[in-house]
Amino acid sequence: MKTISVFVEGGGATQRSGQDRLRLGFDALLASQKESARRKRLRWQLGLYGSRNEAFKAFRDASQRVQGELAVLLVDAEAPVVEASSQGRWAHLMSHDGWKGEGLDPERIHLMTQCMESWLVADADVLEGFYGKGFRRGALPRRPCLDDESKVQLFAALEAATRETGKGRYAKVAHASELLRLVRPGVVASRCLSFQQLTRWLDAVIEAA
Repeated sequence: MKTISVFVEGGGATQRSGQDRLRLGFDALLASQKESARRKRLRWQLGLYGSRNEAFKAFRDASQRVQGELAVLLVDAEAPVVEASSQGRWAHLMSHDGWKGEGLDPERIHLMTQCMESWLVADADVLEGFYGKGFRRGALPRRPCLDDESKVQLFAALEAATRETGKGRYAKVAHASELLRLVRPGVVASRCLSFQQLTRWLDAVIEAA
């Protein structure tokens, strides 16, 4: 293995600037893994691919074609996941999206907790500091495990928490790209099993390289 390539959903299908901004945010959130890879002299590549279908297609093609590259898929779960194991994650996507890919390694397929915003909401202290006056922290989900928070509930909570702030309502690319750089990975992992699984798996793979 010479390269780790992470294929991420998001940034808008036709908005290159949005993809670039979110790429920098995800790179910052995974800075520990990126630095560990570089210490092992592994090339680290993380790209945003707009739609989830485009991200999957790029991941599938890389998995089947490129030698010496560890391809990793990262997409929203969109709905509750029955079984959080690697096989369970892949089964969820095959059922939810109708994806197929003979020979794909389920260990390389990872999900964001129903939607990426759960990773942001996990660190309420950072959100409160970012939005400032008018932010309604009490509107955010309080459950310890955000994997169980539905996408609809999460966006409604973000809307309620941010609509009276100076920055205005949560904006997916403009705000998320900045918040991804600010939220603390340890806090996110404590409330989001999906992030915990991704980072622990990457840490183990890089350590073993």
